[in-house]
Amino acid sequence: MANVTIIPARRQVGNNVKQAEQPKLRVAAYCRVSTSSDEQETSYETQVSHYTEYIKSHPEWKLAGIFADDGISGTNTKKRDEFNHMIDECMAGNIDMVITKSISRFARNTLDCLKYIRLLKDKNIAVWFEKESINTMDAKGEVLITIMASLAQQESQSLSQNVKLGLQYRYQQGKVQVNHNRFLGYTKDENGNLIIDPAQAEVVRRIYREYLEGLSMKKIAEGLEKDGILTGAGKTKWYDSTINKILRNEKYMGDALLQKTVTTDFLTKKRVRNNGALPQYYVEDDHEAIIPKDIFMQVQAELVWRRKVHTGPNGQKRIYSGNNCFSQMVFCGECSELYRRVHWNNHGCKSIVWRCISRLEPSHAALNCTSRTVKEDLLQEVTVKAFNRILTDKDGFIRQMQENIAKAITAADTMSPDGIQARLDELQKELIRKANSKQDYDAIADEIFRLREQKSQAEADTFSREETRKRIIELQDFIGKQQTGITEFDESLVRKLIQQIIVYDDHFTIRFKSGLDVDIDE
Repeated sequence: MANVTIIPARRQVGNNVKQAEQPKLRVAAYCRVSTSSDEQETSYETQVSHYTEYIKSHPEWKLAGIFADDGISGTNTKKRDEFNHMIDECMAGNIDMVITKSISRFARNTLDCLKYIRLLKDKNIAVWFEKESINTMDAKGEVLITIMASLAQQESQSLSQNVKLGLQYRYQQGKVQVNHNRFLGYTKDENGNLIIDPAQAEVVRRIYREYLEGLSMKKIAEGLEKDGILTGAGKTKWYDSTINKILRNEKYMGDALLQKTVTTDFLTKKRVRNNGALPQYYVEDDHEAIIPKDIFMQVQAELVWRRKVHTGPNGQKRIYSGNNCFSQMVFCGECSELYRRVHWNNHGCKSIVWRCISRLEPSHAALNCTSRTVKEDLLQEVTVKAFNRILTDKDGFIRQMQENIAKAITAADTMSPDGIQARLDELQKELIRKANSKQDYDAIADEIFRLREQKSQAEADTFSREETRKRIIELQDFIGKQQTGITEFDESLVRKLIQQIIVYDDHFTIRFKSGLDVDIDE
């Protein structure tokens, strides 16, 4: 009969690679509070103190660290730096057990909770939940954990819904909340109200001014970088998208559109643009404006105009470029295509010319365009001549522009924007009263949407008339202030006053933004 020698099992604890040498359990504690209020901060400090003393009170334990995240949501672990640091320490074999107050402190997301419990369990690392008296290394641990984590997730979902309802109420009251730390041009006073930051406001004004002067978003960004100006987030790098957002943000004219985005998943906190999923609230004159409303609306019109890229005779679209004052301005009188700037090398003689795209691209061959090539200095000459033509016959052109003003300010037959808004205000109150009747609610909502579109069109028509009037006044001011003829080409005048230059075989037509056309023989 064979001899059987029983070898007693050694007690297994944690990452027991060196347990014979280090018999004490290396225990770490994880603490977290869900908000950064003063009351919760006290709880945070209390937890740190409590677990430091608690671990030290067990002779068989050794303190392996207190890991604490302060004021960070527990719905996922992506932004919990200390939690992730603790997991890294566990994976490195430096921790044998983790103590935490409760499942909801550890995680409110079932998937995250179970993921990390199993990850630690594979490393023979226990997690002790003090409130629930659960040790994940027990046989019943994971069953209980699954149940408790699900309850914690439901609690988080309920809290998220309560927060949404609170935000909805504040929106209905017109209370604006803005993260001013990344909002170029504004800061907050002691009462939490938005106030202008004078230095940053000048940067915002510069962006709007340069855009209206014809610069592209890319050129504006490059100029700001070159001058060492920081973004609202304090970064040196400027992007086209940053300029785009600044130019479209209604808060710069003192208004605020609330609930632009909505959270689609309370766990991932993913936000998407609100395209009608929830109501939006528009608050007028909420705070002091950096950009006057008329300038802001000019920029919005310019944004629309630049999006309406020129479509050539063959259907190909042309993207706006503000690199040169003549970009998207010079058109072919023969085929209506744009002219493009070209660096020409003719027998070693270098020059800059403008040619019809129909003659540059093979896809336009069917148009058989024979339009002429124009040197850039000739374009500059004809614009100078056009300005001087107007200055020479001031009275005639001013008389013509006055007639244009009379046409521009003719009242439209449609209801005014103010009249539409008054009706919208009535419907808003009616919508609240009939919220419980789906049929009535839907009918009122449809009427509101129809009136909103009508108001938008009425505002666009009003703005168009006002814009025409301003362009005429701009040219009148130029004529009135210019005492002598122009002797040199002025790029800023071209950007400001000229809309199109049409090239024909024997002349140019200079079309001003005021509606005037001046023909220059050349």
